[in-house]
Amino acid sequence: MAVYNKTSVVSNANGAYARAYARNYLDMDKFVVRGGNPLLGTIRVSGAKNAALPAMAAALLTDEPVILENIPQVRDIETERKLLAGMGAEVELGYGRAQHRTTICCRTVTSPEVPYEVVKTMRASSLVLGPLVARYGRARVSLPGGCAIGARPIDLHLKGLERLGAEIKQEHGYVEARAERLRGAEILFDKITVTGTEDLLMAATLAEGETLMQNCAREPEVQDLADLLIKMGAQIEGAGTSTIRVKGVAKLKGARHRIIPDRIEAGTFIIAGALTGGDLNVTGCDPAHLVALLQKLNEVGVKTAHNQDSVRVVGNGDLKAADMVTEEYPGFPTDMQAQYMALVTQAEGTSIVTENIFENRFMHAQELVRMGANIKIEGRRAIIRGKTPLSAAAVLASDLRASASLVIAGLVAEGESIIDRVYHIDRGYEHIEEKLRGVGAQIRRIGEMLPKKMAAPVVRA
Repeated sequence: MAVYNKTSVVSNANGAYARAYARNYLDMDKFVVRGGNPLLGTIRVSGAKNAALPAMAAALLTDEPVILENIPQVRDIETERKLLAGMGAEVELGYGRAQHRTTICCRTVTSPEVPYEVVKTMRASSLVLGPLVARYGRARVSLPGGCAIGARPIDLHLKGLERLGAEIKQEHGYVEARAERLRGAEILFDKITVTGTEDLLMAATLAEGETLMQNCAREPEVQDLADLLIKMGAQIEGAGTSTIRVKGVAKLKGARHRIIPDRIEAGTFIIAGALTGGDLNVTGCDPAHLVALLQKLNEVGVKTAHNQDSVRVVGNGDLKAADMVTEEYPGFPTDMQAQYMALVTQAEGTSIVTENIFENRFMHAQELVRMGANIKIEGRRAIIRGKTPLSAAAVLASDLRASASLVIAGLVAEGESIIDRVYHIDRGYEHIEEKLRGVGAQIRRIGEMLPKKMAAPVVRA
């Protein structure tokens, strides 16, 4: 097994992991996608990045090993591993059959600080605030980065930590929090926040007394984190509802936990199968997490059938327009908005998509227009008139889910589309091009189109 620690990153014996890691960090990579092929066969969903990240942060709450299974091999996970290793944690990477397992031991955290250089591409850095303050009494964390889809303030995290007794200071782009020991309190979120709920849930597990959290996020990822924390010895009731009670304990232990499937990756593949007129079986997912999406697809005319851990989608090309509004879970997820927009460009009639979660999440629309879509943006609404044929174009990925929508559009566009800045998609989709090729897509990853110019030789007198 390879081990991440503060001074080194060691690959496994055959170097395959190091090569994959390096490839995923090549910011110049592009996708070439040729449209026209239906997706046929079976495609398997990876573990949920948005469940794995808080689970990894939860390892900070104990000095015993936390073993996490079904961890996706995506860029944000590598960033989180570097983040933890930079603080002194031991992070073991599985390989071979265990390549989706990681073991984290935070026996000794030498530096409870997260610098900007580590987290500039990832907003989930704020998830370590609560665990660090709860166990070590202090934290210094850079304000998070991530996709350019609008403001993601962490003020709700900070208000909650203050309610738990922490002293908060912000300066020079960093948040500093201190507390001798956190104390249970009542916390009412002004706005539903997934990472805020997760961060304060972790902090409350080691706080003295009882914490009552209201207006909490109900996402499956929150429930998954609570399941892990309970295995570690936390006393939690109500996770997955809007009200969560936590009775603090003096110490947590290690645990083994399997991360839930990625519902957004599953939804992306389901839409891709429908749009290409394919017959696709999406396995390893949880259809109970996809209810809002499947209901909307039924309204559009997409036929699906599901069992306990898979969804089959059969595309017939006869799509009809349907309006959609993004909402907190269990509503239609904002992370599926871009993919849905790509779908309804090929639906008869006019669809109105309203984005209620993030204020700047329509940047993919102008790229879809380059490919022939008829889309007009009015504030938080996008008006999509279909059905318009799509044709190949050179487009730019602006964020993680926008990348996915452009890949989906490329699968039905005439000709070869080039999608630039696919490092965004590597943040949250594990080997997406390989998975899609396995079910008939024509897609490949390339580096720079042309070699860089060589510097002019230096002439010495």
